[in-house]
Amino acid sequence: MTTVREATYDVMRRQAMTTIFSNPGSTEVAFLVDLPDDLDFVLALHEGSVVGVASGWAIARREPAFVLLHTTAGLGNAVGAIATARVNRAPMVIVVGQQDRRHLALEPFLAGRLEGLAGDYPLEVISPVRAQDVPSAVARATHRARRDQGPVIVVVPMDDWEAPYDAADVSAARVVRTPVPRTVDVADLARMVADAAHPVVVAGSGNDSLDGWDRLVALAERIEAPVWQEPFGSRAGFPQDHPLFAGHLPADRPRVREALAGADLLLVVGCAALRQYPYAEGPLVPDGVRVAVVSADPDEAYRSPAELALVADPTEVVRALLALLGPAPTDAEPPRPPLVEARTPPLVEARSPSGRPRELGLLRTSDRDHHSPLRSADVFRALADVLPRDTVLVEESPSSRPLLQAMVPAREPLGFVSAAMGGLGFAMPAAIGLKMALPDRPVVAVVGDGSAMYAVQSLWTAAQRDVGVLWIVMANGGYAVMDRLAERVEGKPPWPSFPELSVGRIAEALGCRVVHVDDETALADALDDAGSRLREPGGPLLIEVAVAPDTSFAP
Repeated sequence: MTTVREATYDVMRRQAMTTIFSNPGSTEVAFLVDLPDDLDFVLALHEGSVVGVASGWAIARREPAFVLLHTTAGLGNAVGAIATARVNRAPMVIVVGQQDRRHLALEPFLAGRLEGLAGDYPLEVISPVRAQDVPSAVARATHRARRDQGPVIVVVPMDDWEAPYDAADVSAARVVRTPVPRTVDVADLARMVADAAHPVVVAGSGNDSLDGWDRLVALAERIEAPVWQEPFGSRAGFPQDHPLFAGHLPADRPRVREALAGADLLLVVGCAALRQYPYAEGPLVPDGVRVAVVSADPDEAYRSPAELALVADPTEVVRALLALLGPAPTDAEPPRPPLVEARTPPLVEARSPSGRPRELGLLRTSDRDHHSPLRSADVFRALADVLPRDTVLVEESPSSRPLLQAMVPAREPLGFVSAAMGGLGFAMPAAIGLKMALPDRPVVAVVGDGSAMYAVQSLWTAAQRDVGVLWIVMANGGYAVMDRLAERVEGKPPWPSFPELSVGRIAEALGCRVVHVDDETALADALDDAGSRLREPGGPLLIEVAVAPDTSFAP
């Protein structure tokens, strides 16, 4: 007799979801006992870390990850991570256990009101009407997660797994996807581009693929346009060492208008137009700038204040646009300089507490007192010297993010990964999933000590499974970004610093190898050694670097 559990295993095999990321409870035991040898079980010690590891795995593979959570407590603990997975476009099927179907009406212990617990962040929440419907529900969830690149929840009562399954009654059908036609109507967009004298491109996370980069490079060179990276993007949409890369677009209206001064067309590829952080009065872009948006995400297109929005694969749109524009005229005038000076790494502008612009300190080693604390710039300069070109850099160091992006540019797709949602607790576990899915690429995570505490238990998973991630923990003993924001409103914050916190000591207790660094010599030695081992087999390494708090932050 085939059971619902065995039929679901078959669905997972057909969908290449043979790795289970989980922190289970009693409602999941029946699914997990005597797990077949071809299914791999990955335990994380908190549900946020479970979804975080699965997110890294799914982002790297662009295929759904399988997540198993425990009723209300498990799903509730994971909601923040699920929200991040949705905004980061990480496809996953999240099976959530429920109490026994036969007495759910009485709301027994551990019965969960699960359908609305994660709000609107799942693409869909499926509650199979019968045990027989579970395998087909998992198959349906897989197809939806893959098509729309996000999390889908399936709620399964615990007694369903041992119920008999009759494939003749209802089948988890094999679904064959018809390829989306490659023909895209870009005539209107091509006219906008052809009419522009000073076009500017904004590259978004949705363009982070090898084909996406190659085609957008070709377009930028064809129309001689500077390319900015979207504000607060989760991925890089353009090679940041290319001469036309202009930097990271600011996230407030006055500075956006300043950056785009002189442009007459803003072409946004792979994101919405345009993500902001602090509210400021005035228009989003300078007067006279036409805006066109290209995104595969309908929500991004619909909410963008644009003259034209194309809902389509950005790679295919740019391909079609290049074909329609044709080669550059051979008798054209010499290429005009970009509106902004191309630079690698780009200059990063910050704001002082008074609101006046100032540059972040990119000081040479000789400019610094050797007895003063290390600063973020010292760490990132040393890090840039040792990282291979194909490094996957995972970021969760809010106060020093602008400086990190300026000094360690993304040079290949997946060269930068962050939490587009803005919540903490993503980078530590996501780095594990990324490395598991991409064992041949170096994976390095730069994490603040405050940020690390949101998912520090994920380090146990890396140690237990011997996953070779390098974490750089920026230990400034406080929430530096919060301190800077408090200074802007000229207020005194109620939160304390925590100089006694040592993420390194916690990491050691969780089984990781740890190096503590508080001077330039130790930093250089630690990074040189770690850099030489990034491609070698071996377990995780955490370098805890004592740094002075960043005094500038530019959202």
